[in-house]
Amino acid sequence: MTRFALSLLAAAAVFTTACQAQDEAIELTPPSLADAGTGTETLTEDSFREVPGSQAQMQLSFAPIVRDTAPAVVNVYTTRTVQRRMDPFFERFFGRQGPRQQGSLGSGVIVDSTGVVVTNNHVVEGADELRVVLNDRREFEAEILLADENTDLAVLRIDTDEPLPALTFAQPGAAEIGDLVLAIGNPFGVGQTVTSGIVSALARTEVGVTDFAFFIQTDAAINPGNSGGALVNMDGALIGVNSAIYSRSGGSNGIGFAIPVEMVRRVVDAALTEGELVQPWLGARLQTVTGDIADSLGLDRPRGALISDVYPGAAAEDAGLEQGDIILAIDGVDINDEPGARFRYAIRAVGEASDFTVLRNGRERSVSVPVDVAPGSVEPFSRVIEGANPLAGVEVVELSPAFNEAVGFDPFARGVVVFNVQRGSAADYFGFRPGDRVIELLGTRIEEISDLESLLDGQDGLKSWPIAIERRGRRQEANLEL
Repeated sequence: MTRFALSLLAAAAVFTTACQAQDEAIELTPPSLADAGTGTETLTEDSFREVPGSQAQMQLSFAPIVRDTAPAVVNVYTTRTVQRRMDPFFERFFGRQGPRQQGSLGSGVIVDSTGVVVTNNHVVEGADELRVVLNDRREFEAEILLADENTDLAVLRIDTDEPLPALTFAQPGAAEIGDLVLAIGNPFGVGQTVTSGIVSALARTEVGVTDFAFFIQTDAAINPGNSGGALVNMDGALIGVNSAIYSRSGGSNGIGFAIPVEMVRRVVDAALTEGELVQPWLGARLQTVTGDIADSLGLDRPRGALISDVYPGAAAEDAGLEQGDIILAIDGVDINDEPGARFRYAIRAVGEASDFTVLRNGRERSVSVPVDVAPGSVEPFSRVIEGANPLAGVEVVELSPAFNEAVGFDPFARGVVVFNVQRGSAADYFGFRPGDRVIELLGTRIEEISDLESLLDGQDGLKSWPIAIERRGRRQEANLEL
């Protein structure tokens, strides 16, 4: 799903990707976190922060941090084949134009000395060739180990005979609002650049750049070309991967967003151990607790995420979560809205357990929730309907949460849906379309393909077929005559 055209609030502003095309100046729009640390952890609970208290302290330099971290930030060059499009009228005079190569530029971070690089998915998406250029100008061809559109993260590998400089992951929750941070990347292709700022906000969820909207906001200048670069703290540890900016002009306006290190760590681990990122599915429909909901439930303030529905057999039901429960915290982190709950659950690996604090009937309780996948298969059970009936010629599939999420349906939707319609068939004649959900046939509710097959069996010669379908959320009924 491409997110290169976004608007935020009522202002005519855009989120701009921090990657940049080389052959022409273009603005790409968009440029979004589990245990952390693949190396020695640099922050402890005893760490403290101080405001500069003297002129001498004000004149201290970031240079030592930059010397330690900048070598681990790389440039990522991609080449894509772009098909030229020309009006047929002009093709008569100039001929058909062939494809051309388009180059673009982003940044990346070495997170393992063996040559593992993390960057944004939108930096490498559609690339035919990938090159990684180190800070010391060495160049390597790169392969993609994992590219995930939902998190907008990609993991690359480069082959090297010697250890490379790598950043360590900061501890979970290490970043605090007001912390000094450095953003390192290659804005506008001018070369590696370091900008400084502070953590302006945490857990930004109103940023529609990824499916897991949960960002660190910073005022460190981030511009096109910075996508995939590092956001580091004063200990030189990686706290986020720069991903998007909020801008009216396409340049930095002091509002940048980075994917927190918890999600970065989860994606890197998945790439190195599992080969793919399997997204956990809670199986609970959530909604943010608003002021009105808080008042109706007797809460002192809006907080948490309300469970409005639970899918049978999913992780939420297995753990004993119920409709009406309010999720207040996950793994000790307060939950303020539905995206925050989805994010905290998603940074766990399948097979682990997550500790939920829920409010039920006015009492808080702790619930251990298994981290599991959506039931069903991405490749669903299907059948082509045959025989003398109005549905002859349709291929139907059985809905499941796994399939629904893959194709963009409501994960909770169930039943039998038309997937394909053969041209010239009876179903084509009666106007069935892909996406139609068969609700009832001959007055019988249809929940599974077996319901449909058993109902059609032995109905040869029947002329009148009452049917009810759901199309684009609306129920439609008809009595089809053969």
